[in-house]
Amino acid sequence: MTPGLSGAAGALAPGKLAALRRMLGFRSLAVIGGGAWCAEVIRQVRKLGFTGPVWPVHPKADEVAGERVFARVEDLPQAPDAAFVGINRRATIEAVEALSRIGAGGAVCFASGFTEALAEDADGADLQAQLVAAAGDMPILGPNCYGFVNGLDRVAIWPDQHGMRPVDRGVAILTQSSNIAINMTMQRRALPLAFMLTCGNQAQTHQAEIAMALLEDDRITAIGLHVEGFGDLRKWEALAAKARDRGVPIVALKVGRSAQAQAATISHTASLAGSDAGAQAFLDRLGIARLNDVPEFLEILKLLHVTGPLDGTGVATISCSGGEASLAADMAEGTGLHFPPLTVDQVSGLRAALGPMVALANPLDYHTYIWRDADAMARAWSAMTGPHVAMTISIVDYPHTDATDWDCATRAALTCARETGRPFAVAATLPELMPEGVAKRLMAGGVVPFGGLREALAATRAAARPRPEPQEPVLLPAPVEATTILTEAQAKADLAAFGVPVPRSVVARADRAEKAVDGLSGPFAVKGVGLAHKSEHGAVRLGVSAQGLPEIAISFGTDEVLIEEMAPAGVVELLIGVTRDSAHGYVLTLGAGGVLTEILRDSTSILIPSMPSAVRGALGKLACAPVLSGYRGKPGVDIDAVVRVVMAVQNYVIANAAVVDEVEINPLICAADGVVAVDALIRKACS
Repeated sequence: MTPGLSGAAGALAPGKLAALRRMLGFRSLAVIGGGAWCAEVIRQVRKLGFTGPVWPVHPKADEVAGERVFARVEDLPQAPDAAFVGINRRATIEAVEALSRIGAGGAVCFASGFTEALAEDADGADLQAQLVAAAGDMPILGPNCYGFVNGLDRVAIWPDQHGMRPVDRGVAILTQSSNIAINMTMQRRALPLAFMLTCGNQAQTHQAEIAMALLEDDRITAIGLHVEGFGDLRKWEALAAKARDRGVPIVALKVGRSAQAQAATISHTASLAGSDAGAQAFLDRLGIARLNDVPEFLEILKLLHVTGPLDGTGVATISCSGGEASLAADMAEGTGLHFPPLTVDQVSGLRAALGPMVALANPLDYHTYIWRDADAMARAWSAMTGPHVAMTISIVDYPHTDATDWDCATRAALTCARETGRPFAVAATLPELMPEGVAKRLMAGGVVPFGGLREALAATRAAARPRPEPQEPVLLPAPVEATTILTEAQAKADLAAFGVPVPRSVVARADRAEKAVDGLSGPFAVKGVGLAHKSEHGAVRLGVSAQGLPEIAISFGTDEVLIEEMAPAGVVELLIGVTRDSAHGYVLTLGAGGVLTEILRDSTSILIPSMPSAVRGALGKLACAPVLSGYRGKPGVDIDAVVRVVMAVQNYVIANAAVVDEVEINPLICAADGVVAVDALIRKACS
């Protein structure tokens, strides 16, 4: 085990680690069942080059796929290292129990009809619980699971076609979709797939646990995870810590971005956070880059296999077309990548290689004056690299008719990578115009062969993500049935007790408003009590004099009114909110505040608990960040005071995690000399 993980919450126990490694690199295989799927498992494992024993188990058949059959699990010559259980769901439970009893290493459970089918069959959850009980300490993958292909050890439990080949080293992919797994094994992008595994229902063995086991194998250069849901957050935290310790990058294709926002939208925060903000914040916290689709996912794994993580966001592109140079610049806009201007040394090297007829810039259109001169091309391309350029990309689309004349580009790229030692890539703007043979040749020489320019830029940006500093484990969400919404005055009082600055105020009967403000200084903000969205009901009036209080207070139609001293004008208004996300913890959202919050949608989210440095980093990501620091000669805001308020809100949530569901300050008036929360909302369970 990696130091620091043993015994930690979510860490993989040594016994389970050993059992998983036994199963995933098996030396003997049992196949339970005699149908077409089971026969295909045998054909595929033999096709991959496995020469060890394969033992089909079937009560009536004599042979399956040419292998001698055993009538019962108990009749096997010895306990198999792994088993494929390809029979119906109820029989699967019996077979798993028998395998566990004889000491088998583990089993892939192919049958469906468990928890994934609850909408159609209420027995699914009970059957899955029975399956887990039957397995005991023996690891199982699934149910509703295809299994895995291990190209490193030439073993597979896979009941269908796949496109993988034996490799000496490469990337591992773990997915929650068997069909997506099949498709990815068929990639023609020269990505060396060392391991493909489908997790199924994860009834007993979690996706993060399998990834932790794979981290023990030094032949695996990067891990890609297709994730539908996280489940046990502690296991993911342990995985991220172990990956960080071992220096193996992890990336994710996380689905669910398009899910509808949380149904409860009493606050602006809930509307902004939605169901995906927590997932993104959790991945950010773990340092796991997120990709948008399968092509990007495969290309980032390819990049990480060749170069590992990148040391910055500066890129340079080279092409013999001004159109491609412009395309690269446009496609990089808004990605977080930038094109550093050429240095004196770069200009000198480029001028020597290209002569006086080429306008030098980044992106570079080097025309075709040196085309076919691989040495000159290599000199020019090398000049575009440098310590301030994280990735240099030569844009080359190889024709499918006759690519002979394009071999100079391949040779130049290989020379450039070899002589500069800096990350270098060749990208085809059209994925199909990066031939697989050329891609393999480039990759063997340390050049990243990108299929698709958009994918190349997305992969480069993902590989350049800085690793976050380790933080405390996330605060796990309590099961809360929130039925109480505190009044604004109550919410402010609760938050003020934790250090949030609020205006001096009083709650009074509407017909006694004028007499209630003795001791307060006008003008006043007057609000109706008991309305969640007061501005939408016309129940907020600002700048009210003491004499005007009676008429305005009664006009709201509420029994009581909240009367506050007006806060001084600020530089900017911010939102600080927390929503309880049952899947990811407590999501802390920071954003532009005020009545236009949902229109501006300038927000970012992190998870509780977060350190002050993480809060500052989140504030710096807002579109309004320049205003916070001072814009066009105007004063900035007291950022330290803003951070203190965020930490106070966080401390309130931690102290009340058993009952709190939602907290919001909107707006927080931010000035150069301090901040004040002029509106607040808390929703919680009855205590």
